[in-house]
Amino acid sequence: MGAACHRVRGTIGALTGNWQPPAGRSSRLPEHADFALHARRRRKVVSAPLSVYICSVPDVSEIDLGRRARRLRVDTIVRLRWLAIAGQSVAVLFTYFVLGFDLPFGLCFLAIALSAWLNVGLRLRFPVSHRLDDGPASILLAYDVVQLSALLYLTGGLQNPFAILFLAPVMISATSLSPRRTLGLGVLTAASATVLAFRHLPLPWFAGAVLTLPFLYSVGIWVAVVLGTVFIGVYASRVAEEARRLSDALAAAELVLAREQHLSQLDGYAAAAAHELGTPLATITLVVKELASLMPKTGPVGEDLALVTQEVARCRAILGKLASLGNEEPHPHDDMTLGHLLEEAVEPHRNFGVNVRVDRHGDGPEPVCRRNPGMLYGLGNLIENAVDFARTEVRITATWTRERLEIAIEDDGPGFPAHILLRIGEPYVTSRGLDRRAKIDEDSGLGLGLFIAKTLLERSGAALATRNADPPASGAIVTLGWPRIAFERGRSRGDAVTRRPETSVKAAIAR
Repeated sequence: MGAACHRVRGTIGALTGNWQPPAGRSSRLPEHADFALHARRRRKVVSAPLSVYICSVPDVSEIDLGRRARRLRVDTIVRLRWLAIAGQSVAVLFTYFVLGFDLPFGLCFLAIALSAWLNVGLRLRFPVSHRLDDGPASILLAYDVVQLSALLYLTGGLQNPFAILFLAPVMISATSLSPRRTLGLGVLTAASATVLAFRHLPLPWFAGAVLTLPFLYSVGIWVAVVLGTVFIGVYASRVAEEARRLSDALAAAELVLAREQHLSQLDGYAAAAAHELGTPLATITLVVKELASLMPKTGPVGEDLALVTQEVARCRAILGKLASLGNEEPHPHDDMTLGHLLEEAVEPHRNFGVNVRVDRHGDGPEPVCRRNPGMLYGLGNLIENAVDFARTEVRITATWTRERLEIAIEDDGPGFPAHILLRIGEPYVTSRGLDRRAKIDEDSGLGLGLFIAKTLLERSGAALATRNADPPASGAIVTLGWPRIAFERGRSRGDAVTRRPETSVKAAIAR
């Protein structure tokens, strides 16, 4: 019987999470056992920074932010080169057999055949999905420039209208390789064009006729090729960089949403676990009742059985709460005034040598909103940035009317640099590492935190605007504006959307 009691205690302890099996026999459960301890720890975790709850930003290594260039697939280079081989072959065959122009047919096809054999070798050496590093990929693109230069040398140099194809390898490099590799390829292209401007075989033409273009025209073609190489390289590199930034930001957002979805699924798992635990709990209840009927009501054993009965009732109540997660009615304590919202967002940033002042005033009663972790994080991120850059003070001013609510966050720091002022909130737009205090880790200034904060605040209905203080004052000013109805959406008091009329009547009767 004593062993049975200890087994019951162990089972209940496992359910409540606060019982450690005793080394020896014990007549009582610990008086301090309290499931609320775990709840307090849970609440502490929920109120942790972004990296712990709703918007856990992944480490930069997870989305490979250090490497901006995307590696080229072998299949991409091979397919593009086959396309070039086909075009070159058709051009040479058409010029030689259809137009009847005299050109070094054998040497031209030797250059084309080298590219074909290179493609065959790449297919045999690498799988289709293999991705090349910048070095090998740039070497292959450099070969394409040299091969095209050889063909142009045999067919008139820059006088050949196909000299424009010099731009193709540079554009591929600009969109896929690092700027340093693209610069090297551009220099090779310019050097090849310079050589071809002065040294080349005559341009193939009709028999008995010689086509000689003016030297100034050849210089113009050279200038066009070089400028086209520079423009295409810079433009394609810029467009590709913007696409990479957006892709990296979306990858980070996907990881954030995946973790948030995982957290939201915990409610379902908890409800399922509560359902599964119902059967063993019923068995424990039955065993305790049988033991209670066999044992005297008084004495240590009777007290133990009474305590077990109480703990079983607690377990049932806890499991009932777990089973109803996500379906419970909004609680009045989930509502918070604008002042409480600001104080909770400001509190973690008060003890860093910067005075944070909060002012609130408006028409009518103070706005009340439902507790929103995303909104808290967004405000906290903006306040943290202001504290990081402020010299002595950060001022937070909240004003409201019956239709609108605004929060202005001002600091007395250097303000936003002019070149990023209009791009605040985009991913990887940051001035940290230039003006930020030395105590702040420069590697953390990727702009992702502000990007996600802006996204979360806009999801709550806010509009974000940034500007610098008017001279002679200095500092940055971030203004958030909500329609009041959007800010107060979801509050439990008087919300006809989140509360059904019958439940409101029941709550009123209960009060």
